[in-house]
Amino acid sequence: MTDPRHVVAKRAETLSPAVPYVRGWAEAKRGAEALDEQLHSAGLGTDFLGLRADVTVFGDGLVCLGPIQPEAGETLARLLVMGLAMEMADHADQCQSAPPDAPAA
Repeated sequence: MTDPRHVVAKRAETLSPAVPYVRGWAEAKRGAEALDEQLHSAGLGTDFLGLRADVTVFGDGLVCLGPIQPEAGETLARLLVMGLAMEMADHADQCQSAPPDAPAA
């Protein structure tokens, strides 16, 4: 069974020549490496030892976190919330400091 984005699709055990598996996996690999770098920066590198790239039967790349401890999940959730809050605050500051649009003539 899959969802509309094919995220929970079966793995690509039976390859099809028409599907770009390598491209999907390469995208997932770049995403997994970027996430791994940020997790290490946050001191969580050893909590996500199962982090890896994968690809679905449709050629869509997936970043798999692997099994993690509940505390690591909670810490990651807090970091995401803090990052989003900082981004929203920066956006609000930019909107307030921007000059108002000139009235239409």
